[in-house]
Amino acid sequence: MNRTMITATNTLNQLQKQMDIVSNNMANIDTTGFKRREASFTDLLVQQFQNQTDAASEANRLTPNGIRQGVGAKTAQSKMVGTQGSLKTTGRPLDFAFTKEGQYFRVLEQNETESAIRYTRDGAFYLSPISEEENMLVTAKGNPVLDEENNPIIFSEQVKSFTLSNKGQLTAELNDGETEAYNLGITLVKNPQFLEAKGDNLFAISEGASEEVFMDLIDDLRSQASIEQNTLEQSNVELAKEMTELVNLQRAYQFQSRSISLADQMMGLVNGIR
Repeated sequence: MNRTMITATNTLNQLQKQMDIVSNNMANIDTTGFKRREASFTDLLVQQFQNQTDAASEANRLTPNGIRQGVGAKTAQSKMVGTQGSLKTTGRPLDFAFTKEGQYFRVLEQNETESAIRYTRDGAFYLSPISEEENMLVTAKGNPVLDEENNPIIFSEQVKSFTLSNKGQLTAELNDGETEAYNLGITLVKNPQFLEAKGDNLFAISEGASEEVFMDLIDDLRSQASIEQNTLEQSNVELAKEMTELVNLQRAYQFQSRSISLADQMMGLVNGIR
């Protein structure tokens, strides 16, 4: 295989990864709180071939000595774009939306072997009965929503209405006039690149991330929280932008495929020389 085919093949593999990212963005355009990702590229290893063993032999040369040949490009980073999505009024009392970037609800993801704290911007919550007298606040997938002390939020079964303050205090008014209040667990993530996708619109913070990257909004820090009730945050995916990017990727993919075809034709001509 000649160098042209190697370069084109390497680049094709990386273009396919970027197409997968764009396709995933488009597929989640209606996912609540979804944040789009974008890929960036960098050159693979570059080799230099010297025309002369001694640079002094290149008398009166105007261009750099030697020939530099690359072997394609690779995906350098898949970056999450954490910009604020548009807000949609739902009128549902258990729909909450952040109005500032970088803030996430804490929820508890459980499976057969372990449980772990996850982070999400999806504020569509529900009540799930855990006994005849108590209901737990959960996500659409049934994961418990945590309070500021990382405990599940449990209300009496006799809830009449819910009220959420803009700092994240959820108050339930009971049928007998009494109230129950909890502070929702909120975490500020200063650098979203330290978030690892875990599926179902949930994230985990990468191991080794310092406390400067994220912090729980408790006590005085809670004044930084900003939430609206009866509202959901839409994804920040712009369909027109993603379609344009997809068309550009398709053109680049076709160009690299054509390079392989031309290289194959050239090798066929060389091999046919008698």
